[in-house]
Amino acid sequence: MLIIVIFLILGIGGTMILRHTTNTAVDRQIAGRISEQPISAPQLGKTDSLWRNGSGTKSDGKDTNSKNKPTRKITKNARSIIIYFSRSGSTELLASKIAEKTHADILEIVVKDSYAANYQRTLSRANSERENQDYPKIDMKVPSLSQYNTIYLGYPIWAMTLAHPMISFLNSYGKTFSNKRIAPFMTQGGYGQGNSVQRIQGILRNQGSRNNTFTRPLVVDGNKVDQADQRVTRWTEQITNSSN
Repeated sequence: MLIIVIFLILGIGGTMILRHTTNTAVDRQIAGRISEQPISAPQLGKTDSLWRNGSGTKSDGKDTNSKNKPTRKITKNARSIIIYFSRSGSTELLASKIAEKTHADILEIVVKDSYAANYQRTLSRANSERENQDYPKIDMKVPSLSQYNTIYLGYPIWAMTLAHPMISFLNSYGKTFSNKRIAPFMTQGGYGQGNSVQRIQGILRNQGSRNNTFTRPLVVDGNKVDQADQRVTRWTEQITNSSN
């Protein structure tokens, strides 16, 4: 519903001026919903020159969960699950679009210490984690993955590779991925998927996971996820049809 607020303002010379504002600006802050919770991604709609390959992108300081509960939708009958990490909302929005098409279960990766809202602070932390191989601690309950045939893995690209929370998750739970089909999807800032898929494959091998197959990855610019509906539809249909 559109809300219109009318202001009465005395202009120059005492003339009464009517002005109105709407909640359109507020609506634009909500990019979508996932498990009935709003998704905020302020970088959406920015031109490439303003977005600067994601440099400077702010977050809510709680990896999308300053106002939401971490996304968790686990059912008894689903045969696919979306497992994702999102710092600033783009990957979460992409996960929501995949969920709409697949009706998969959803599990958001949560780390013990969230990444800072300030981009430079997050960048400094990520550089230190990578240099010291000291990745964040996972802080969440992970259900048994035995019922799932397909696992959609979602993450942003950091420094042309896998975002660190996903590395931590796979290091902790990759051993349970045997015989699963892996469908990677990611948001990126202009450098593509990097070696992220190869990194997933390497971690799973090191964790003892066997007989994994991989779909073609879905790679979307972080500032253009709201324009990716047709790509998501084609990608999910290819995966669904190949499993029938």
